[in-house]
Amino acid sequence: MQKFIVKDNESGQTLEKYVRKVLKDAPLSFIYKLFRKKDVKVDGHWQKEKYVISSNEEITIYISDSQLIEFKKKSVDTSMNNISSWIVYEDKNILIINKPRGVIVQKDKSGTPALDEMVISYLINKGEYDPNVDLGYTPAPSHRLDRNTAGLIIFGKNIATLRYLSKIIQDKNIINKKYLTLVKGVINKEGEINAPLVKNSKTGRVNVSSDGKEAITVYKVIKNINDFTLLEVTLLTGRTHQIRVHLAYINHPVVGDSKYGDYELNKRLEKEYGFKNQFLLSYFLKFNKLDAPLEYLSGKSFKIDLPDELKELLLKLEEK
Repeated sequence: MQKFIVKDNESGQTLEKYVRKVLKDAPLSFIYKLFRKKDVKVDGHWQKEKYVISSNEEITIYISDSQLIEFKKKSVDTSMNNISSWIVYEDKNILIINKPRGVIVQKDKSGTPALDEMVISYLINKGEYDPNVDLGYTPAPSHRLDRNTAGLIIFGKNIATLRYLSKIIQDKNIINKKYLTLVKGVINKEGEINAPLVKNSKTGRVNVSSDGKEAITVYKVIKNINDFTLLEVTLLTGRTHQIRVHLAYINHPVVGDSKYGDYELNKRLEKEYGFKNQFLLSYFLKFNKLDAPLEYLSGKSFKIDLPDELKELLLKLEEK
């Protein structure tokens, strides 16, 4: 339990704003949960978020010291909290975000700050979403990218959009997604990998198996760089780790892939070039013929450049 006395210069603001200030490291979702559970009191009486506080009032928040410490450890730095710099496109229905490598898309048990939480906080701060109102939905991503895969990801901001995106996201004739990846070895021509995939629930690894689900990957050569090839990859199906597993399956693993890649090669690149990341970017997104509520986006495309760390590796390899 934490207690605070309202100072003269803090008087006149809402209780919600005050609590967000004193618990600046706590997620907004946790703060709103405090209010729902009536764990915030003023002079011993429970008050709602919009209550206007006055000087010398005692604010009691039922949160432990250990929780405060844990929130401080897990707090996201300023750049992570401000996702506005990652937004490629936004309107009333969707957000398209350029997710940095290392950020997980959806919250998991690890407690690591996740992109979906950041988006929700962003929309709460804009006044576009209120977690205290039962709207029957939560803003969410329409698809996922691995933690170490950077690039474009779509978020739906309302229930109609979320339902529509869920319906069409895997249809390449409606939404065309392309990736850039650097792989081990020389590939001279375009190709297709048609190999079913199955995920081991215990290990989290995905393997090619005749018992798996259909998985088809198409690739096109952008250029050869010494003993490496830069590819443009299109998924005709959307399976977990599909690009990484398929390319490893044809003996051209993704550079920097710690799970399915070439361990010795990755160590050498780290030693020689300081590169220890996964070279995989979701760089292109095109909407073909869309229906309501996104019909106005039909024919529009979005494209991002390679991050500096990936550009630098290509330059270093070309100079070799």
